[in-house]
Amino acid sequence: MSTMFDRAFQSLPEKPSEIAKEVYRERQKRLLSQLDIDDLVIISSLPEATRSNDVHYPYRSSSDMLYLSGWTDPDATLVFYHDGEGWISHLFVQPKDTLMEIWEGRRPGVEGALAHWPVDRADSSSEMLIHLEKFLEVAVRVHLRTGINEAIDGLVRNAVEKRDRKRQHFGTGPISIEDPSRRIAEMRLRKSSEEIKQMRYAAEVSARAHELAMAASRDGIHEYQIQSIIEGFFVYGGTSGWAYPSIVGCGENATILHYTVNNSPCKGDEIILIDAGAEYNGYAADITRSWPIGGVFSEAQKEIYEIVLDAQEKAIDACRPGNPYNMPHEVACKALAEGLIRLGVITQNVEEAVKLETGELRKWYMHNTGHWLGLDVHDVGTYKPDGTPRLLEPGMVLTVEPGLYFGAWRPDVECPERYANIGIRIEDDVLVTEGDPDVLTASCPKTIDDIERIVGSM
Repeated sequence: MSTMFDRAFQSLPEKPSEIAKEVYRERQKRLLSQLDIDDLVIISSLPEATRSNDVHYPYRSSSDMLYLSGWTDPDATLVFYHDGEGWISHLFVQPKDTLMEIWEGRRPGVEGALAHWPVDRADSSSEMLIHLEKFLEVAVRVHLRTGINEAIDGLVRNAVEKRDRKRQHFGTGPISIEDPSRRIAEMRLRKSSEEIKQMRYAAEVSARAHELAMAASRDGIHEYQIQSIIEGFFVYGGTSGWAYPSIVGCGENATILHYTVNNSPCKGDEIILIDAGAEYNGYAADITRSWPIGGVFSEAQKEIYEIVLDAQEKAIDACRPGNPYNMPHEVACKALAEGLIRLGVITQNVEEAVKLETGELRKWYMHNTGHWLGLDVHDVGTYKPDGTPRLLEPGMVLTVEPGLYFGAWRPDVECPERYANIGIRIEDDVLVTEGDPDVLTASCPKTIDDIERIVGSM
């Protein structure tokens, strides 16, 4: 296994540099330029979550915190306020604590935050509420995403509820709360060159992991064994691990869209569908590949695979600036419908088949063709900001993932026997550029010839 991983690791590109402090400063500046000087911005990290008893889930900070500061530790709050001369970034963090660090690992502490993170001031998280009270006395509008930190939510709500008395007597106190997520989402939607470097690396590690899984596939292997190869290489490749729970489904399990049990044995005549991506410096990759466990597509499997691949290639080509975000989906649906009409699976014409409510395509293709990708695997950004589909712009990254799913176990459809329990999805991560779409995951094999050459080759 180590030799196999070593060869794949050596084929990876050099790791990109971490995002520089100046980049975070520029992001903060862009956000604050949209606000008034008597506004107060509060960005909280997510709390740690208990898995069972005294065991926690692996910690991952909130994406907005990562985007604006790069801070990854728990129990942190980032605050922006204007002191009359300029905007101040103030980070509250866990203080140094030798006993806790012996058990749980080293902390940057207040001193480390000031020295190495893009903030003007730093204090212990234990002092955060005291400082916030003072900031709230002079703030007019508070920008806060509620539901993350109960103590902060309570403090801010209390300040707003007392606003009438405060304002009447002293002319101070906040009058409203606004969620800053929308403003930050608009910034996060368009990726910078620094972000694209992180995403490319996550994509390359993910691509190598899928190729290793193909090579290890054989009759009788279990889904969890293939999962272990993929997720093992995510870590071996220097990422933080998976960006979302891996889907590894063989046979009828490949027809379950978000199957994550991953505990069944695989038969040589079955298709396996794997949807898995790594996360690097907070940025996600998202790849799906489907292949025959035995290494050779049957004629029926090949027929469905070719339709999905054709639909995906056409949808990727539609990821161009000026096109509405939903055009790749419409293009993919048309191609899928045309293919299934040729096979006699769909009896309607193309126009009828693609209708959301009454079209026959919906029986075999139930999801959208893609979503935004970035610090979240289903990344932020409104798809219809003014009620109409958003137009694609350079710097946006989206997935393109058409599929067809013939679950013979389903009671709601009459599944064609020839295609029973064939589930095919092909997914890549696409960067919109000024010119042709840039497929970040292009190195992951997906042609029939390449797949048949690789599967079982280990």
